[in-house]
Order: sequence, then structure tokens, then C-alpha cells
Amino acid sequence: MKSQNFTNVSPKVPRRSGMLVPVFSMRRKGDLGIGDTTSVRKCIDWLKSYEVGFLQLLPINASGSDNSPYSAISSVALDFIYLDMAQIPELTQDDVEIVRSELAGDWLESDAVDYTMVRKAKSKLLRLAYERYQQEGGDSEEFKIFMKQEADWLVPYCKYRWLMEEAGGSEDWTTWPTEFNTASKALSYEREKDVKTDGGPRAVQEYYAWVQWHVFSQWRVVRNHADTKGMKLMGDIPIGVSCASADVFFEPEWFMKDWYGGAPPETVFKDDAFACKWGQNWGVPLYDWAALKKDNFAWWKRRISKLTDIFHIFRIDHILGFYRIYAFPWHPKRNAEFLELSPDEAKKLTFGELPHFYPRADDSITNKAQNLTDGDMYLKAILQAAQGYEVVGEDLGCVPDYVRPHLTDLGIAGFKVCHWETNMFGDAQKPEEHPDCAFATYATHDHPPIHSMWEELRQNVANGCDGSGDGLKIISQYADLPVMDAEQYPEYNSVIKWALLEALMKSGARYAALMITDILDSRVRINAPGTVGDHNWTYRIPWTLDVIPAEVSKEMSKLAIYAEYHDRVVVENSTNAKTAAVPTTFK
Repeated sequence: MKSQNFTNVSPKVPRRSGMLVPVFSMRRKGDLGIGDTTSVRKCIDWLKSYEVGFLQLLPINASGSDNSPYSAISSVALDFIYLDMAQIPELTQDDVEIVRSELAGDWLESDAVDYTMVRKAKSKLLRLAYERYQQEGGDSEEFKIFMKQEADWLVPYCKYRWLMEEAGGSEDWTTWPTEFNTASKALSYEREKDVKTDGGPRAVQEYYAWVQWHVFSQWRVVRNHADTKGMKLMGDIPIGVSCASADVFFEPEWFMKDWYGGAPPETVFKDDAFACKWGQNWGVPLYDWAALKKDNFAWWKRRISKLTDIFHIFRIDHILGFYRIYAFPWHPKRNAEFLELSPDEAKKLTFGELPHFYPRADDSITNKAQNLTDGDMYLKAILQAAQGYEVVGEDLGCVPDYVRPHLTDLGIAGFKVCHWETNMFGDAQKPEEHPDCAFATYATHDHPPIHSMWEELRQNVANGCDGSGDGLKIISQYADLPVMDAEQYPEYNSVIKWALLEALMKSGARYAALMITDILDSRVRINAPGTVGDHNWTYRIPWTLDVIPAEVSKEMSKLAIYAEYHDRVVVENSTNAKTAAVPTTFK
């Protein structure tokens, strides 16, 4: 079934090179242990000087206690941890330095983000700034406009943050006191508290609204800076939102109860025994698409619209979930219960249900056609909200045969993980064979960088793991490296690195992206799915964006040469017409 003549972007989108640099990974002189909006502007300047065409970021929505950018407590609100405190009018650089001194420790210069300390330091400064704002009259007209324009998502988000404070800081509303663990009870509880404390809840909620005003304002400055540089910003929108979120708590009508999205079993995530056996259980509630459709997909359109206030390109995470999604009848809190169980044993705990594709598997022509019809409807609603913006779809995993032709028909660039693309004979698809409407890369944030990938394949060969020699063969074919007997491949070196990076720049895909760890020869992994700990989402660049090491500049210069040779240098004014529609308070 073919889409009905709906194209989101022109097929003449310029070829660009890009680099994934998570905001938390950035480092600048005087920061507070994490990248911030000023770091992003510095990163834009740095990348632009080497003709990198777009900066790819991970989600920047307000996240929960697990620190995962893919576990947002709001579909719209942005995380305050990325604020540059010195850009808050009520604060000075001296205020920032005082807090740095008061909370001094290894965390400030560490190679890993300490989220607890970052939040402590920035919250302390924001509370101080808000107190001064109130003392100075607290009557900003721009802030009032912001609150009025953004009320539909801002009010419930701020109520949720106040309720989190009442619950001792936990975002998991299922563990909150019974006085306010449902939306209706929470509103009654708020009214009661409002009377007893003379507007106490309102004061706390206004503080969180004020913080969001500053977060959005600073990101608008970043967007405008990128525009002046002719640089594209690429954002990321997760397929779902956390169960522990303002959306699920106050707008439960858009979500299903007791079913959670994920991905089917994959042995590629060998660190995770549960994922190998049952699949990945992300714990994001499934959407009630019938309810969303009746409301003309307003929730999704709002979400996309706010994203396009900041980004020129956005990546839809797990776009396969718009056609059908692998669903679990239990929350991931219970994963350990099921790890050792057989399917029959698991059914006894789930009233006969097992993980499966929802709403239906692709196990018949009829089901495939219906899944395609559903995906076509949902994605067109999203593209309507994103008109004039470039959309990339992360289409990795168990990909039905109808998905990639459909994405191309919609103008959505699907992923081409270079060493996973083979022909019918098992040989590598060559770079020039990649279609234009595609996003070529060697890895996402969930995979090892190319240095580690190469060495892991070599180690697997040494350990006798099946298929590892094929992996080395395919990636060598792709990059025009010699194909050898498995045990003869050399250690990763500069020749291998630049053969791989040049092949990426050579790709026929309009987008060719590498991770910051690839250019730095780092073996650090940004995230290892299925694992929990400080090794995830904490990687920091080992130098500041104020002074770039000579060896890094040399590598970037080489990348720029390959990008230019393979026609990935874009000279244009990237200012988008959407800028004119941005609310006055953001300008």
C-alpha cells in the first residue's frame, strides 16, 4: 500500500555531514559539571568551522531520577540542567563562582556527569534568582505572555513538579501518598493546601513556570545562533513518555493502562539477559490511538510544534512503533520476576498474556496492510505539525518490509547503519548505493563507537563467536578495506578509521553522521541498553570547547576535506520560515 502523494520535504535536501554530541557531554570553562546552552553555541561554532552541517543532540526534555533523556517527565517541558546560570538576569558570574566554591569537588571536572550535584548546584542558583526576581517586583510582561501561551502543557507540568515536592522528590506517582496519587485527588489536595497556606502551591508552581520560561528562552538563543551560522540543529523525540510523567498523570486518556512499549528479543544486546530472552521493556505506556485520533492528534501536534521551535531537523525514535509496537503486559519493575520463567509460567502471572506486537503482528498480508494504514495516518498527522522541517526516522530492529518504502514516500529519511546493510549475497551495500532519503551512520547512542565496534568484532573472532568474521568482512567491504581471513584483521588504527569515515562521507544518503567519540578514537559508550548505572548518559568530552587540542583540530580538518570532496559542504542561510511564527516572548 502506497502513501497518497504526501511529501514532507523536498527530495533536493542538501547533503550534510553531522555529529552527535549530547549536551551533557559538552564541556566549557566555568561550567557546572555538565554542558549547557552556552556550550551548545560554542559547539556550533566549533563544528561550523570544519563545515559540519548539523549538530545532533539527544532529547533535552525534563528527565526523571534515572537521568535517561529517553525517560521524560513531560512531553514538552525542557530540562533545567542545561541552563547557563550566568545568563539568568538575576544572577551574576560571581553567584555562580560562589556556588562552585561551596559545592567544590571532583564532580566539577570529572569525566562523568554527576547529576545529583549538577541538580543541587543549579537548583540552588535558580531558587536564589527567583527570590531576587520576586523582590524586584516579579512582574515581567514576557513571563506573563509565556505562561498564557504555554498554559495547556505548562500548568499540568508545574502542578506535577509541586506534587513531586510534596512526595519528597519522587516522580513516580504510583508511590505518592493516597491523598494525591490520582489527578482528581491531587486537584482537591491542591485546593485544600491553597487555602491553608495562602497560595503556597501557586507560588511553587510559578517558580517552575519561571524556570521553563528561561529554559525555552535560552534554547531560542541557541536556535537563532545556529541560524546565523547556517547550521542545522537536530533534535530527538522519543516514541513514548515515562509512566511517571505529567502527561500520563493529568492526561491519562491518551494512554493505555497495563501495557508498555519496547522491542522484541535481540541478541545484539548481549549485556542484557532479559533483552535477549524477552526483549526490551522500556516501560513507556502504549498510546490509545483511537482516543488521539478523535482529538485530531492534538497531543502529538503540540509535542512536535514545541520541538520545531528549537530544532531544524528532528529524529523520531523507534518510528516502527507507529506501525506496530512490541508490548509487555508488565511494567519493567517486574522484569526480574519473569527472567527465568518459561512462557507458560509467565502466563500464570499475566492472566494469559505474553509480550507481543500491538495492535497486531505482521503475520499476514491483511495485518501488514492494516499496520501500514495505521502508520500512514499517524505519521501524516505528525508531518502536518512539522511542515517545512526535516524528519529522520530511527527504523532499526525488526523492520517490516513495507516500512522503508513508506518512509521514503513520506520524505522521512530512514537509518542506514553502514555495516548492517547487505545485498542478497551477504556482501556490503556500497556507500554510493545508499538512497538519498536516508541517514547514514555507524552507530546510535546505544551502540559502541567505531573503535570499540572493530575491536569487539576482532575479540569475538578470537573467542570463536559465530558471525564475527562476517561482520569484519562487511564493514571492510563497505570501506574498501582488504577482506582477510577473520583472524588476520589488524587492530584498529588510523588507516581503518579514515577509510570508515571517508566511506561514510561518500554515502549517497543526504545525512551522514558520526558520534563525537568516533572522531576522538574514544571507546566510551554513551549508553548500554539493559544496564543501569553511572556509565550511562554521563560521558564528557575530555577537553573544553574553549581550547581545542591540536590533535583534535587536525582530525576535524581531515573530516572537513572528506566532507567537501564528497559534496557535503552547504552554503546557505538556514533560517526557517517557522521562526516568524515563534511566540513574541521567545524572540
